[in-house]
Amino acid sequence: GEICAFKIHGQEMPFEAVVLNKTSGEGRLQAKSPIDCELQKEYTFIIQAYDCGSGPGGTNWKKSHKAVVHIQVKDVNEFSPAFKESMYKASVTEGKIYDSILQVEATDDDCSPQFSQICNYEIVTTDVPFAIDRNGNIRNTEKLSYDKQHQYEIMVTAFDCGQKRATEDVLVRVNVKPMCKPGWQDWNKQIEYRPGSGSIPLFPRIHLETCDGPVSSIYTTIELQTNYIGKGCDRETYSEKSLQKLCGASSGAIDLLPSPSSTTNWTAGLLMDSNDIIFKFDGKQGAKIPDGIVPKNLTDQFTITLWMKHGPSPGLRAEKETILCNSDKTEMNRHHYALYVHNCRLVFLLRKDFDHADTFRPAEFHWKLDQICDKEWHYYMVNVEFPVVTLYMDGTTYEPYLVTNDWPIHPSHIAMQLTVGACWQGGEVIKPRFAQYFHGNLASLTIRPGKIESQKVISCLQACKEGLDINSLENLGQGIKYHFNPSQSVLVMEADDTENINQALRKVSYINSRQFPTAGIRRLKVSSKVQCFGEDVCISIPDIDAYVMVFQASEPKITITGMDHFARPAAQFESERGVVLLPDIRIVSTVTKMEHSVDLREHDRANKQVIVEEMLHNLDFCDVLVIGAELDPEQECLELDHRELQGKHLDATNSTAGYSIYGVDSMLSYEQVLQQLRYRNWGTSATSDRKFRVKCSELNGRYTSNEFNLEVNILHSSNSNFMDHVNHMIVQPKFLQSVQYPEGSVSAVHSSVVPSVATIVIIICVSTLVLVIMLGVLRLHTARQQGSMGHKGAKENEMDWDDSALTITVNPIEKYEKPHQTEEESEEEDIDDEEEDTTSAESDDSEEEEEEEEVIVQKEDKQNATRQEQLEWD
Repeated sequence: GEICAFKIHGQEMPFEAVVLNKTSGEGRLQAKSPIDCELQKEYTFIIQAYDCGSGPGGTNWKKSHKAVVHIQVKDVNEFSPAFKESMYKASVTEGKIYDSILQVEATDDDCSPQFSQICNYEIVTTDVPFAIDRNGNIRNTEKLSYDKQHQYEIMVTAFDCGQKRATEDVLVRVNVKPMCKPGWQDWNKQIEYRPGSGSIPLFPRIHLETCDGPVSSIYTTIELQTNYIGKGCDRETYSEKSLQKLCGASSGAIDLLPSPSSTTNWTAGLLMDSNDIIFKFDGKQGAKIPDGIVPKNLTDQFTITLWMKHGPSPGLRAEKETILCNSDKTEMNRHHYALYVHNCRLVFLLRKDFDHADTFRPAEFHWKLDQICDKEWHYYMVNVEFPVVTLYMDGTTYEPYLVTNDWPIHPSHIAMQLTVGACWQGGEVIKPRFAQYFHGNLASLTIRPGKIESQKVISCLQACKEGLDINSLENLGQGIKYHFNPSQSVLVMEADDTENINQALRKVSYINSRQFPTAGIRRLKVSSKVQCFGEDVCISIPDIDAYVMVFQASEPKITITGMDHFARPAAQFESERGVVLLPDIRIVSTVTKMEHSVDLREHDRANKQVIVEEMLHNLDFCDVLVIGAELDPEQECLELDHRELQGKHLDATNSTAGYSIYGVDSMLSYEQVLQQLRYRNWGTSATSDRKFRVKCSELNGRYTSNEFNLEVNILHSSNSNFMDHVNHMIVQPKFLQSVQYPEGSVSAVHSSVVPSVATIVIIICVSTLVLVIMLGVLRLHTARQQGSMGHKGAKENEMDWDDSALTITVNPIEKYEKPHQTEEESEEEDIDDEEEDTTSAESDDSEEEEEEEEVIVQKEDKQNATRQEQLEWD
C-alpha cells in the first residue's frame, strides 16, 4: 500500500524524481544538473510509480501506468546583442535623399523570443544627417554635398526586447561621391617647363569621365595660345640677315628695320622692343631710309618680306596706312612703289617707269584677308615677278582678288625717298612731310632685289620654335585621327571611344627648341565634343584651361681671352700678308648654377654651392673695332681671306671703323675666322701703335661678351737690333697679358712670375743703379725743373701702364753713362729666360717677395717717365 520509487524513462534526462511520502505517494521532480535554455528549450519524458514490492528483497514490485511529463525551460536575458559585421561601408552620390543607404543587423544568443529578438537600433554619433529604423536601415535626412564632406563615420548600437544593449557599437562609414559630372579628370592646371627639357607631356594621367553615356565618337581640340609672346610665339630673335642665312635664303636681302646702331641709325627714333627687334608705329612716326641702302631701280623680280601685327584702322574714315613707300623726294607726290593697308586690305602698288610702249599695265594688287586686322602676328611675303605678284601669308599662297591697271610714270630727274611707317610727301605741300601713317607693329622688313624665295625658305623664316608635339606617334593606335595647324599651335584629335582618346591625349606634349626661350606662361585650352549613338551631342564636356610655365634660362657669360698686347717690326706690317691680330683668341661661354648639397641633419640654405659650367651655343656677331682714329684707307686696312667663311653661316663687312663678322654659328667657327684676321699698314712711319676692341653677341645683343682690348706696337727699323730683343720679351703673353690693365695688375704679375735668386740680385742692382742715377741727376743744372715734370709723368704712368715700362730698354742717363746699357741688356736676358721656365702652377710667392717686386715695378715706372722726357722716341 506504499509507493517506494518513481522512475523516469528517457535517454540521459537531467531530471530525477524522489519520493517525499510513501504513504500518500507524494514525490518531487527535480533537476540533477544545471538546465540551459540555450542548449534545450523543453523536455518530454515518461514517469512511472513503483510500489514497495513483495517477497524477500521486494523484488516483485508493481508499477503504475505511464504518465507523460512535459517541461519547458524559462529563459533568462543573459546575452547582449552583437552585430554580424565588424564594420559597415556604403557610398552615396551627393544631392540625393535615399530611403535606405544600407542595413545593419545584430543578433542575440538568448533562446526566448523576448530576449533573442532585436527590438531597436540607435545612432550613437550626434549631429549627423542620418537616421536608422527598427530594422537597421540607415537613411540620410538631408542632401549630402561632396564639397562639404567627403566621408561620414557614425557609430550604431542595438537593443534586444529586454532592453539589453549591445556590448560593442559598430562603425558605419558612408562615402559621399560627387555627382557624376562628365569631364576630364586628373590633370594639372600648371605645367612647368625648363629650357632644354625637350618634349614634355602636358597631361600624363588624364582621363575622360562620360558617366556611362553611350559614346560613339569624341572630338578634342588642344590649343596653345602664344600670340602675346614675341612675334606670335617663340621664334628665333636673330637679326633678319642671320636668319635668312640660316634658312638658306638667297643673299642680298636688305634689312629696312634693323636694330639701331652707328651704321643703321634711321630706326633710332622709333619705338621698339629690343628683345625681339619689334617696332611699334603709333600713327605719328615714320623712318626715312638713307639713299644707297636700296637700289633706285628695282628689277622685274624682287621680294618684300615682313612681320605685321595690325588691328582695325582707328577713326570713322579709314586712311591708307603705309608700310613701305618709295615716292618723289621733292616737287611731286608720285608713289613709285608702296605696300600699305587700307580698310583691312593689303595693297601693293608698283608703277613702272615709262618705256617705248606707252600702255596700261598692272599697277595695284589687292588682297582681302581677315588676318590683316585680327591684331595677331603674321608673316607676309610679296613675291614680284612682273606682271605677276603673289602674296604668301604664314606660308600659304594668296592670289590678289583685284588687280587695277595704270599708266607708267614718265621719266624725271626728281630724287626718290624710301620710307617705312609713313609715306613722304615732297610736293604739293608748303612743307614736305610724312603722311598716311601706319598704326601697328612691324618687324623684319626686308627687300631683296632680283630674287624671289622658295616655299621651303618661306616656311623656315616664319617657323615657330615652340608648339605642340605628339610623343611616340606609332603608339597612338588605329582608332585615332589627328591634324596639326601649320605652326603646330592647334591639334585636333578624333577617337571612337574614351580609352583611345585618353591614351592619345596623354601623349600630347609641349616643346620649345630655343636654347634661351622667352620666359613666362603659355595658355592651354582643351575643348571636347562627344557624340552618342543616334544623337548629335549627348554629353557636355567642360573645357580645360591650363598653362605652361616656361622658366628663365640660365644666362650665359661670354668671355673673350687671348694675348692682349704685342709688338712686331714694321716690315711685317708692311708685308703683303700683314700681321695676324688675334692668333690665340678664345671665346668661352659659362653659366652659373646653384646646387644645394643634401644634409640630412640640417636643411640649411647656406649649403648651396655655386657651380660654373661651360655651355655651347651660337653667336650672331663679333665686331673688331678700331679704338682712336679710324683706319686710314690710304695706308692701312684689316683683311680677311673670304675663303675662311666658306662652309660657315658667316658673312663679314669691312670699314675704316673695324671689321664685323656676323651670322648664326658656333663659338668655334667665330674663333677660327677671327684667328685669320690680319692688320696691314704700308705707311708705318706715321704710326707707332694701334688699339683694337673685340666684342661678340648672342641673340642680337641679348647676351654680350666682355670687351677684349688689344694693343699692337709697330717697331721701326732704326731700333730694329735692339727691339728684336724687346719684342722677345713683349711676346710673352703670360706676363704681359696681366699688365695691360692697371686694376690688380701687380698681383697678376706676382701670380705669373716666381722670383728666383737671380731676380732678387737684379732688383738690388737696379735699386742701387737708380740711387746712382738720382745723384747724377741732382748734379746737373737743369735737373730740378726736369725732376718736377718727371714726378708728374710718373703719376700718370702708374695709372696708365705703358708697355715700354716692361721693356727696360734705355738707361734714363744714357747721355751721361753709356756703358751701363750693355749691362742692363744682359740682365734683362736673364730675366727673360727665367720667365720662360716659370709656370703659373709653380707660382707660390711669399709676402716679402711680392713687396720687392712691387718696388721694382714702381721704380721702373719712374725711370720711364724721366726717359720719355729725355729721349726723342721714334
